[in-house]
Amino acid sequence: MSTSTPSGDAGAPAAPPVPPAPAPVTGAVPTAPAPRSIASPLAVLGAITHLAFIGFWGAVVFSVLSVLLAAGVATLVVLVGALLLLGVVYGLYAAAFLETARVEGLYGFGLPMLKSRRSPKHGFGGFLHTVWLQFIDGGMWRAIAHLVIASILGWITWAAFGLLVAAVTGAFAPLYVTDGAVEIDRWSFDVAWTPLAGILLALLSLAILVGLGLLHGVISRVLIAPIREAQLTAQARDAATQRQGAIRAGELERTRIERDLHDGVQPRLVSVGMTLGMAQTKIDTDPDAAKQLISEAHTSTKAAITELRQLARGIHASVLDDRGLDAALSALASRSHIPVHLDVRMDVRAGRDAEAAVYFAIAESLTNAAKHSRATEARVVVRSRPEQGVLWARVEDNGIGGARVVPGGGLDGISNRITALGGTARLDSPQGGPTSLEVSVPCAS
Repeated sequence: MSTSTPSGDAGAPAAPPVPPAPAPVTGAVPTAPAPRSIASPLAVLGAITHLAFIGFWGAVVFSVLSVLLAAGVATLVVLVGALLLLGVVYGLYAAAFLETARVEGLYGFGLPMLKSRRSPKHGFGGFLHTVWLQFIDGGMWRAIAHLVIASILGWITWAAFGLLVAAVTGAFAPLYVTDGAVEIDRWSFDVAWTPLAGILLALLSLAILVGLGLLHGVISRVLIAPIREAQLTAQARDAATQRQGAIRAGELERTRIERDLHDGVQPRLVSVGMTLGMAQTKIDTDPDAAKQLISEAHTSTKAAITELRQLARGIHASVLDDRGLDAALSALASRSHIPVHLDVRMDVRAGRDAEAAVYFAIAESLTNAAKHSRATEARVVVRSRPEQGVLWARVEDNGIGGARVVPGGGLDGISNRITALGGTARLDSPQGGPTSLEVSVPCAS
């Protein structure tokens, strides 16, 4: 943990590190195991067993949810009703999650597990939007529909199993009944015909059970398997967005480096060359003037070296690799033009790319705060959240607000860099302030 309130000379420019070269492929690409056939004997037997359980489980789940829904609607005018309805939404999500996991365990379709939806908005409105996104989640409702159908099939399974037991018992009726009629389930047969009737009804009940097992597999393939296709489509869309963000971030970084070299270091080095040329012409005729020119060239050379160091630091802060994000942010805060309160709590390293992205997002935010927001102080909070697999950071200043993402600007560079790593960046900067930026980046696995 670090806590500091420093001020110094120049804020470090924000820029992405040079991405490492991809590791060579040294073996075959692993593939997901093929799903089991829904018609295999083991799958059919497992489906029948599952249906027998779901017949009871579904009844319990929907009874509880129905009671919560009725009570929530009846007491909606008070806070309790809203809490009960919230429980209904997340109760549906929990039931859908378990149903998806059950089907995946039975058939091995390769389904990613359902994930709760989250809104990009903040505050209470963001919370309500999150609940609404979860309520309209298509994958959740597909799984709930599957649970409803499986529950109905489960009741039919128990009826078929009862018929099977009655049929087997009736087939042996002549052993303990000598005369009269024998009832098998709801049918009555003469005792002489019960063995044949019992065998036929037993075969019918077995056929029904097998048919229910096969039907369960077909319905699972129709309702549950498309969840995987939808999630893969979303993953492909996210990958395309990340690729575009990476390309855009690279273009912005190249443009920034070219601009810094063209507007800063290059003119200074040209000036050094011209000054040394003038000194060379005067060194014999006017040694004192030549010495003064050489001194000016020496001063300009040191300034150029300083600018090159700052430019290199903007490409990649070496302290990140040597001492980690905590030390790098402490050094960054010490160079800030405004006081910075730094609060970093990281139990483990989050990975080079994640730490670099968060570092440069914070660097750009502090630079903007010093240049544009008229802020007198800033606060930086960084947390490692290994349970969520993300590195989270928040930068807030007390400036005038009104910050906007402008194409080609620093905030645009932050957004593209974070998006390229599969993370999220949220800017909140109302007129009058304060301005806050939250970034969340997946950690290295």
